[in-house]
Amino acid sequence: MPSDSLMPKSDSFNARMRGSSHIDFKTATTGVAAKAMRNELSNLVRSVSDPETKRAFDTEMQSFFYLFTRYLSERARSQELVWDRIKSPSDDKVVPYSKLPSGDVANLNNLAVLKVNGGLGTSMGMTGAKSALEVKDDMTFLDLTVRQIEHLNTTYRVDVPLILMTSFNTHEDTLRIIKKYANQQLRITTFNQSRYPRMYKETLLPCPKSADDDKKHWYPPGHGDLYNALYQSGVLDQLLSEGKEYLFVSNSDNLGAVVDEKILQHMIDSQSEFIMEVTDKTKADVKGGTLIDYEGSIQLLEVAQVPSEHVEDFKSVRKFKIFNTNNLWLNLKAVKRIMEKGEMELEIIVNPKTTDDGQAVIQLETAAGAAIKHFQNGHGVNVPRSRFLPVKSCSDLLLIKSDIYSLQHGQLVINENRMFETTPVIKLGDHFKKIAQFQKRFKKIPKIIELDHLTVTGDVYFGRNVTLRGTVIIVANEGQSIHIPDGCVLENRLLSGNLNMIEL
Repeated sequence: MPSDSLMPKSDSFNARMRGSSHIDFKTATTGVAAKAMRNELSNLVRSVSDPETKRAFDTEMQSFFYLFTRYLSERARSQELVWDRIKSPSDDKVVPYSKLPSGDVANLNNLAVLKVNGGLGTSMGMTGAKSALEVKDDMTFLDLTVRQIEHLNTTYRVDVPLILMTSFNTHEDTLRIIKKYANQQLRITTFNQSRYPRMYKETLLPCPKSADDDKKHWYPPGHGDLYNALYQSGVLDQLLSEGKEYLFVSNSDNLGAVVDEKILQHMIDSQSEFIMEVTDKTKADVKGGTLIDYEGSIQLLEVAQVPSEHVEDFKSVRKFKIFNTNNLWLNLKAVKRIMEKGEMELEIIVNPKTTDDGQAVIQLETAAGAAIKHFQNGHGVNVPRSRFLPVKSCSDLLLIKSDIYSLQHGQLVINENRMFETTPVIKLGDHFKKIAQFQKRFKKIPKIIELDHLTVTGDVYFGRNVTLRGTVIIVANEGQSIHIPDGCVLENRLLSGNLNMIEL
């Protein structure tokens, strides 16, 4: 076992506590909670028999323990941001995309692309890796990414590798899926992000009883784990040894996150070690994290960090005009420097969950964008909305699958026949929430090139070759259903009640 392992230290807790009765209560309870957690984690480590697996698991539990002790001390100090000290970042800290110079494609040889691929898509009723969902023309998220990077590599004769950060939930799935890309013009590397134990909210003790306990007792600690996992897995050193200097990171479900030579060129020119792509906030983006100036340093502020009395303020478009797309550009040498110094402390996001049997548990997570404060000359680039096209729901999926977009080399392009810059607002009700229901309710995706707004609630089915224009609202009342027949055209219509559309 490594010397800094989780096994209890000899300077017993009692010895330190004796004679200090004036010690304040919060610090004392912090000590007790930390000791209890250390013991529990040591037991988890002991449950692993294979020496190599044990070493890796021990390292992982040490990282978790470090996060946990930080959580305890922050909670004891209850350090909240002082709201009045939060300012919008100065103009030089958020550069407009339109001002960027054109890029030199030779720089692409120094670039690698990383997709955060740990998500399961459970909110859409999926069971496997979300990136395996077919989103357009029978192609999955992953297919599109592979197609894009392959196009870069063959067009410019460069070697941009693709790296997938998976979680224990998606790792097996992902390995199976990438086998089909074996003959493609790109190299794919995968590594697994950490697996941390959930803990009970009441006792602050870990849910799992052994290292191989049920999956439901563990969680991947958010994309802020990227730096630690990249470093510990050896992938960071591998990239540096291949001469890669820059890493473009994005979520695998953001179909707008394609490699952009202009942003890369700007990163090189401005000698920035960290660039966050931000975009203008609309009413649909109230929850997205934003860049702030806090006492002279640039930081990411997430909604989870905002005191409850200021949440509405945070969501307003007036004070915070931009939000983080989670498209990040990192200098790899800088990542290594910060990791080696052990300085990568990211704001802890406490994510409360409820287990299947109704117990309250918490997950300690971090966000990748929060690292901006550790890098030199970190700043934002305000990019067009087209670089942020996440598929978080079946409403998003309808838009992507529709005739609004076509594909060019794996990249989504807005149909030139669309008269407006913006895409339609689509709100599908709970009957469309799960992917299986969505697929059952649309015989074929409607034509929506002239649609502004669609709201559908209740038990509604769409036939083939349906066209929607303007504002269309379809409401099937409780216990009733609406079937929209093949070839139907709906323009600026409100349908409600119990209709077989033939009556119109």
